[in-house]
Amino acid sequence: MFTGIVEEIGTMKSISHKGEAMVLGILASRIMDDVKLGDSISVNGVCLTATSLKASGFTVDVMPQTYRHTNLRNLKPGSKVNLERAMAAGGRFGGHIVQGHVDGTGTIASMRQDQNAVFVEIEPSEPALFKYIIPLGSITIDGISLTVASVEGGRFMVSIIPHTWSETVLALKRAGDTVNLETDVLGKYVEHLLRFNHSPAGQSQNGNPSNLDLSFLVENGFA
Repeated sequence: MFTGIVEEIGTMKSISHKGEAMVLGILASRIMDDVKLGDSISVNGVCLTATSLKASGFTVDVMPQTYRHTNLRNLKPGSKVNLERAMAAGGRFGGHIVQGHVDGTGTIASMRQDQNAVFVEIEPSEPALFKYIIPLGSITIDGISLTVASVEGGRFMVSIIPHTWSETVLALKRAGDTVNLETDVLGKYVEHLLRFNHSPAGQSQNGNPSNLDLSFLVENGFA
C-alpha cells in the first residue's frame, strides 16, 4: 500500500520490449536506502516489483495488462517518473489509501496558473470513473495523492501547491499528455458490497442473503 506522497523523481535508464511486456531500468537514489529485492515500488502510480537492485537504481517487469492500461507504454529512455516505496507500518499517513492499481488513464486538457497554485484539468479516458470522482474527494494522478477541486463537463480539476509541483513530474507535463488515474478505493469497496448483496453470489455460508445494504450502512454510521 502507498499514500501518494512522491519520494523521488526517477529517470528511465533502459526499456526493453517483448511484445507488450516490458522491463524498465530506473535510476534512483533516495529510495534505494532500504529497498529489498521483491519490494513494491510505485512508478507513476503503478505498483511494480523490484526484480534487481543496484546502488544507482532498480529494474521492474511490466505485464501486458499494465502496458495496455497505463501510461508506462509511453515511457522512453530519459523519461522522468514519480517513485514511492510501499508505506512502512510505523510511518505517517500523509496522503490517502493508494493501492497502485490504476483504474485508467486521463488526458490533461489544460493547465493554468492561479497565484501560487497550478490548476490542472483532466479528462478521463473512461467516463465510468466519474462515479468515484467527487469534489473534495481524493484521487491519485501519476502516483500523487491530490484533492479533486471540481467536476464538470466530463472533466475534473485539481489544484497543485508549489511543493508538489516542484517535487513531482507534473511540472514536466503539458496539455495533451496522459496521466495514470487511481480513484479512491473506499468508494469502490462500498459499491462492490452493495452490488454483491443483490447478486446470486451474495449469499452467506448458510445460504441466506447478506444483510449488508445501504440502509444497514446508514443505520450503523457508515454512509
